[in-house]
Amino acid sequence: MSAGDPLGGSGVTRTYFMLQVQDMARALAFYRSVLGEVIRVEGPQWSELKFGESTVALHAGGGAPRETGFVVEVADLDAACAAVVAAGGRVAADPMLLPDGARIADVHDTEGNGFSLSSTSGVTAF
Repeated sequence: MSAGDPLGGSGVTRTYFMLQVQDMARALAFYRSVLGEVIRVEGPQWSELKFGESTVALHAGGGAPRETGFVVEVADLDAACAAVVAAGGRVAADPMLLPDGARIADVHDTEGNGFSLSSTSGVTAF
């Protein structure tokens, strides 16, 4: 397999983040409020939200909440953290300044899934 032949030439059509949720309506309301994004698919077992070039898929059935590796970059980190709390989520780790000038905060959605909010407005170089 070469770099130009991802996954053995299987024809990758898209990638997305999938989060397990206990309450689909509550999770949709949270992400719609926080991210203000378009719901592409809405159902009791599977829903998808489109934002920018990315998709977040919500899968009912729960399981234990977990850290996701999902990061949303924002212009105003403090406002984004406030929006998470206003929508019923929580800030798990307050915004902190990284050595490169970026700021990051860890938050949890209404289902307990963790993700990060990041602002690179202060970054001087990558």
